[in-house]
Amino acid sequence: MEKAEYIYLDHNATTPVDPRVLEAMLPYFTEVYGNAASIDHEAGHMAMRAVEAAREQCARIIGAADPKEIVFTSGATESDNIALFGVAEKYADKGDHIITCVTEHKAVLDCCKRLEQLGKRVTFLPVDQYGLVDLDELRKAITPRTILISIMFANNEIGTIAPVKEIGAIAREYGVLFHTDAAQAVGHVPVDVEDMHIDLLSFSAHKTYGPKGIGGLYVRRRNPRVKVAPVIYGGGHELGLRSGTLNVPGIVGMGKAFEIAGQQMKADAEKYREWTRTMYEQLCEQLGDVALNGHPTQRLPHNLNVSIKGIESKSLVVQLKNIAISTGSACTSATVEPSHVIKALGFGEDRAHSAIRIGVGRSNYQAQLHEAIISIAQAVRRIQQLI
Repeated sequence: MEKAEYIYLDHNATTPVDPRVLEAMLPYFTEVYGNAASIDHEAGHMAMRAVEAAREQCARIIGAADPKEIVFTSGATESDNIALFGVAEKYADKGDHIITCVTEHKAVLDCCKRLEQLGKRVTFLPVDQYGLVDLDELRKAITPRTILISIMFANNEIGTIAPVKEIGAIAREYGVLFHTDAAQAVGHVPVDVEDMHIDLLSFSAHKTYGPKGIGGLYVRRRNPRVKVAPVIYGGGHELGLRSGTLNVPGIVGMGKAFEIAGQQMKADAEKYREWTRTMYEQLCEQLGDVALNGHPTQRLPHNLNVSIKGIESKSLVVQLKNIAISTGSACTSATVEPSHVIKALGFGEDRAHSAIRIGVGRSNYQAQLHEAIISIAQAVRRIQQLI
């Protein structure tokens, strides 16, 4: 596959590792290869120092006061599991009720469904046409037995950014912990766990030009001190919350990726916002009946999700041999179900089946995006002629 011929527009799914990140990681595969928990010798100390430096970089990008509030995991999915199951177990004496919303990532929804099977009560809040929860409904859903609110920072499909600070303030007012899955947000938009009253926050490296298989969970240590029961046992690593030998190269890479993101996030966001706006306008100009999914302004700058009337998005993706975009449908082995996110917006299954997600990033440039829009429009017309 020739890179010059291939246009990657699925940066919400994953991003290529930045060359600067790879460069930072390489020594920790062959030169600094100690176990960060083996601190009886210099090899282990060197690895530990690299891990702690990366912990500081991760804390800095989310505004955490103490690097010790960062627990390294394999990614946001594991972090979500630790947050939900860990809080449910640790605060069982206080309550058994959790609040989330219907458009969460499956990593949260599936945890909540399992918690229901274990006897917990879960409220799944609806969203409006833009994918936002009603803050008054959130307030009404809180009970004396509510222990956790889990609402994602930015939606992975439609890019809508939640009113995180307001949700955090409500949670704090009622003495309820607030967790947010911020995998799509960290390194792309400003995140401040102190200002936004966030108690637990999940993140991954591979959404921000870092390596796959590494992520973290922010766990607040003061005002309030959050207690989380371990989900993985065996050695007491990461303050006993997540045992297992640390992935030192991955951790170093994630720290470097977030350091880079902190330096160029603002400039990147301005560029990507202009790109996605232009692409939407071009799609409307060429195809006419194109609907934007998600909030028109309160959204990730690098995300564009649209529904194109009269097509099945899966068919469109198949037509685009040299362009990587994703559909709004989740495929199983037997059926193609419409996206639970877009379906929740209230527009019906047709709009969900015709949704495509475009995610721009550092591997793109403007002329390439124009070429992609022309190819998408041509493919849509071919499909429409067959209907």
